[in-house]
Amino acid sequence: MASVIVVGAGIWGSSLALRLAESGRRVTLVEQHRPGHVRQSSSGETRLLRCAHGADEWYARLAWQARDEWRRLGERAGEPLYLESGLLWFAGTPDGWEQASAGTLKNLGIPCEVLDPADGARFFPDYRGDDLSFLLWEPHAGVIRARRATEVTARLAEAAGARLVTGRATPVTGEEGAYLPAVEVDGETLTADQVVWACGAWLPALFDVPIAVTKQDTLHFAVPPAWSVPETPAWVDHGAAAYGHGDVDGVGMKATSDAEGGPYEPEHGSRTVDPSSVDLARGYLRRRFPSLAAAPLVFTQVCQYALTPDAEWVVAEASPGVWLLGGDSGHGFKHAPAFAAYVAGVLDGAYPPEPRFGLHPRTPARGLRTSGEAG
Repeated sequence: MASVIVVGAGIWGSSLALRLAESGRRVTLVEQHRPGHVRQSSSGETRLLRCAHGADEWYARLAWQARDEWRRLGERAGEPLYLESGLLWFAGTPDGWEQASAGTLKNLGIPCEVLDPADGARFFPDYRGDDLSFLLWEPHAGVIRARRATEVTARLAEAAGARLVTGRATPVTGEEGAYLPAVEVDGETLTADQVVWACGAWLPALFDVPIAVTKQDTLHFAVPPAWSVPETPAWVDHGAAAYGHGDVDGVGMKATSDAEGGPYEPEHGSRTVDPSSVDLARGYLRRRFPSLAAAPLVFTQVCQYALTPDAEWVVAEASPGVWLLGGDSGHGFKHAPAFAAYVAGVLDGAYPPEPRFGLHPRTPARGLRTSGEAG
């Protein structure tokens, strides 16, 4: 029976550990804190699940597959992990990212509808769309209970036979400096046939990867019950770098900026949101949902993006048997269950990883990374 060590019990690592354990692998899952802890790249109460990815079909197709996987995981867990509220994209121009997304979704047979800006009043208790060109409606998009989903996925991986080891892992190298399929955890060396480093924002401190870590503030506001999920849909304004959704689990309406934050150290960085983040969120609420402009701020959390310049992920073999998995760039959470199946195939040698996921130099690009905390 082949053995695999997965370093990092965030949503990517836990999902992969679950997939591999259920396929008969001997799996060790290493996490320095606990699955779902506040400093993970998978931290945060929620993420959006949406299939719109501009003109890119690969991510759109994978997100659509992941939707079914999330629903099945919730059934297995005995609790809803995915809340299908639908999602509205606020398009500021007639021929931008949303138009490309609509064409891609229709080509793939993924349900969507282009609506008049005035139709937004059907979805929200209060709404202003006079600055918009059109709306793109994804009826089967929604909200993932992210922190809980991470905890549940790790628990299911353990139930499937994965061994959870708590400790900080570091790479092991051979005499010539090549990485070995082994990790050192608090002075103990663990070996396996393969090691997968899926440690999120900690990955660039351990390996030479094209990933930068940024601080991202998330904000939740107190709102009336009518603004709850699934009564109101999630929403994204790509042009304004803003996104959010109604109240989930009583932590308030999420309304926050997707603007790229400053450099961030994930282990010791500040856990206090910046006043400018609050100002940006309130400014957007004032424009789009005027009655919420003065809504009390009830919950905040500092998250982080592990960003590649082109927003493409990293799935690459650093040396024989040593794989690097990271750079989710703010749009990777929602894909996790389906992405785990893809990575499992890569590890089995069924196919090579997509060339886009290599360790080659990356060229900055705008488009894939939209509404990062949205998943």
